[in-house]
Amino acid sequence: MDAFSHLSVMKGYYNRPEETKATFTEDGWLKSGDLGFFRVDGCLRFFGRIKDVIKVGGENVDPLEIEGFILGHPQVHQVSIIGLRDRKLSEVPVAYVRKADAAVVSGDDIIAFCRNKLASFKIPRHVVFIDEFPMTGSGKIRKQDLREDAAKRFAPPD
Repeated sequence: MDAFSHLSVMKGYYNRPEETKATFTEDGWLKSGDLGFFRVDGCLRFFGRIKDVIKVGGENVDPLEIEGFILGHPQVHQVSIIGLRDRKLSEVPVAYVRKADAAVVSGDDIIAFCRNKLASFKIPRHVVFIDEFPMTGSGKIRKQDLREDAAKRFAPPD
């Protein structure tokens, strides 16, 4: 008996064959949308979610990489990177930033902080400062709300 033998196994959604087919591989693996890998020591290293990957001009960009870098700025308390649709590049990164207490920093400052340290296609095209992030009940940032805000805020003129 192993450590997981007491757990039940989900085999699909009740009376929802199409959702089951879309969510499980043919050999029974759940397609969660999470990105990660098992380290040599057996621990799982989580990177993010497939739906959060930003596709900039043919390059796949992990928002966590940009977020981690921008968090190194002394006047940034919290950051979330989302992809904004772009006619030329497919998507471009947008940074939503919560400043540290009493911080005085501009969007240009954040972009300059990234310049020459991140690949040019990873540098946010826009920076939006917010006081509070929209959160789920489980305490995660609602990136979909940020995507909707960016689409409205930066919509190309008709």
